[in-house]
Amino acid sequence: MNNIIIWHNPRCSKSRQALALLEQAGAAPVVLKYLELPPTVKELQATLSKLQISAPQLVRRGEAVFKSLGLSEDTPTEVWLAAMVEHPILIERPIIICDNRAVIGRPPENALALLE
Repeated sequence: MNNIIIWHNPRCSKSRQALALLEQAGAAPVVLKYLELPPTVKELQATLSKLQISAPQLVRRGEAVFKSLGLSEDTPTEVWLAAMVEHPILIERPIIICDNRAVIGRPPENALALLE
């Protein structure tokens, strides 16, 4: 099976569900606890490319820190990326990556698309 990586937050039910679905399907994903070891700007850029979304689309806007940062659609991409590196809680979760593809595990069943 291909190398699968999950950016995982064990406190998040969706993240736990996505990981369980992958394991039940026979995958053995590499689990990255991104809150403890945040991705770099370069890793975020590569992941955004695989997800085929923009930086603002990866941000959890309900987080208190998001409101305090004053980010808007006019904010440059570099600022969005720096905010996610500095405050990884802003990154939508879970993110499942397999080779040159990636999905956001919301709903958790999205993770299974990478196994096809």
